[in-house]
Amino acid sequence: MEPRPRSFYALAVFFALFLLFLYGPTITIGILSFQGPRGGLTFPMNGVSLYWFYDLFEEQPVGDIWGAFRRSLALGLLVMVVTVVLSVMAGLAFRRHFAGATFLFYLVIASLIIPSILVSLGVGLIFNIIDWEVHWSTSGFGSQLTWTLPFGLLIMFAVFNRFDKSYEEAARDLGASPWQTVRHVVLPIIAPSLIGVALFGFTLSYDEFARTLLTAGSYNTLPLEIFGMTTNVTSPVLYALGTMTTMFSFIIVGTFLGLGYFMRRRRSKLGSDAGKGMV
Repeated sequence: MEPRPRSFYALAVFFALFLLFLYGPTITIGILSFQGPRGGLTFPMNGVSLYWFYDLFEEQPVGDIWGAFRRSLALGLLVMVVTVVLSVMAGLAFRRHFAGATFLFYLVIASLIIPSILVSLGVGLIFNIIDWEVHWSTSGFGSQLTWTLPFGLLIMFAVFNRFDKSYEEAARDLGASPWQTVRHVVLPIIAPSLIGVALFGFTLSYDEFARTLLTAGSYNTLPLEIFGMTTNVTSPVLYALGTMTTMFSFIIVGTFLGLGYFMRRRRSKLGSDAGKGMV
């Protein structure tokens, strides 16, 4: 076996330092969340316990943590569903050229390069001008869609660019209607990619701060609530909250990845069974 070049070890060290830089703050917060009852916000730790996790479930003197969590969860799910539906519809529409397609595409993508705080400010001003209530479920929902929809559309473009149209042609030759072709052929094939769009939609919404800052109204989402707590809470309960929200994010990501893996396995098994039946 030939010895590995020195560049390999240099890249390995660089990658390890990159991971430490990327996840170091999160790991630090996770460690400090296990401070003892008299622990502070910095090292050295004063004991080890689950005290601050228990305290998190008690009534807090400042903020509404669990109300903010429920709002972020509901908003994330709503944004996820709408992002998936609109992304699929747009992906199907852009498969054929139509007047204004290029302009519409750049119009959607433009929201990615506009500073998020300006989007939040603009949406909030529009709602104030037309005398609509600024609320997390209306203006906050709309401002977050400007962030999630471009990602969903780009994913659908990549999916449909490599989609084999012969499957649709075979379905139409067998008498399937356009809707039946989409429902029974197209959607099952692109289902794993829809899981990715859903994951993007939920996580981007759940963690979004800037685009929600001026559009959430009187009720904070979880990122806004955590930001508000940083100016008032001076105990490791803030770290416990950060650890729990991080674990929740990992659980959501793992659930979506597991669902995608299950769907790919199921599709492979169906294809294998169909091949055996033909033989």
